[in-house]
Order: sequence, then C-alpha cells, then structure tokens
Amino acid sequence: MDWAMGDEPHIRVELRSDPNYLAGVRQLIAGVTQRIGFDEKSCSQVALAVDEALANVIRHGYGRECDRPIWVSIWTAPADSASGAYLRVVIEDEARHVETCDLKGRDLDDPQPGGLGVHIIREVMDEVEYAKRSPRGMRLTMIKHAPRAAGSASAEG
Repeated sequence: MDWAMGDEPHIRVELRSDPNYLAGVRQLIAGVTQRIGFDEKSCSQVALAVDEALANVIRHGYGRECDRPIWVSIWTAPADSASGAYLRVVIEDEARHVETCDLKGRDLDDPQPGGLGVHIIREVMDEVEYAKRSPRGMRLTMIKHAPRAAGSASAEG
C-alpha cells in the first residue's frame, strides 16, 4: 500500500504534553503492532521508540510544559498485505523549530545517563524523518516493517 501524507490516518490521538500519558500511548502502539503481525520483541521496540520521541517533544520541544498539544497519527498494513506488516507513526507538535541537522543523540562513548532517544529511534525504526511544520512545530515520521518469519508462519523472539 502506498500512503500519501494526505491520507486519513487509521488512528489519530491528540494528547497533552504530560508525561503521565506516555504509558497509554506505549500500550496503544504495542497493541496495534501486535494485532498487525509484529513479534513481541518488535512490538516492545517500536513502543519504546515512540515513547522516546514523545518524551523528547515534552522535554526538549515544550520545555516540560504539561499542557501543550501533541498529535500521534498511525497508519498500518497487515501481515497479509503485499509488502507485509508495517506501521507508520507521525508525531506532530507546536513546539519550537529545531534544525533537523541538530537532532542527534549524545556521543555513545559518553557514560552519563540520558540523551539516547534519537539513537534508539534511529536504531529501531526502518525510516525516520524529521521536518519543520509551518508556522511552528515539528513532524517526526517513523516507519517500521515487521520482521518476516524465517521459513515458518510464526517467529519466536
């Protein structure tokens, strides 16, 4: 299936930039990925990547303000589709613009905690694109294809 950004998402959630809502979004992502055929490990990894992206919006984009809007849009394709199961998640906000070239995690050799969200997102997801929204805010598009089972109908993992 070929999706254009103008296509209506299958799921669209608007939430406030309150960290208390992150667990609900993680559960939503894990549930959706499981239903379309992702294995357990991939479900957890995708949920973590989305969680990290939202935490970055809250922490860095909105400076921890808890009442700002964030939109999460989800498109899916099931395992029996021509391209196999995959998920596209678009996270949009009205936070300050960030130069996309500045969106990188800390040096992995640095032992201090934190700063790994961008690394996790890029490692877990197959495609990641950051873009500025007009007149303000950012848009993060992430795509993940479900791993195909090797030789059997189910993968263990």
